Amino acid sequence: MNSPDTEIYDLRGLKCPYPAIKTEKRLRGMATGATLTVETTDPLAIIDIPHLCNEKGHALLASEKTDSGHRFVIRKR
Repeated sequence: MNSPDTEIYDLRGLKCPYPAIKTEKRLRGMATGATLTVETTDPLAIIDIPHLCNEKGHALLASEKTDSGHRFVIRKR
């Protein structure tokens, strides 16, 4: 599933607003077009992460429920 230019960012255990804040900071340091997979357990991340992508212009490629929470796949703009 993950290509070589995909980073996996494990944010499980963090509560709102930290998953969105840390995701935004991590994306800032990545190259345009790079893909970031974010793993979260915070239920509010299903609102916050898509909102972050919309606000900053990143592409939300996937959003899926996992056994422990949620996984987002984001392509940096």
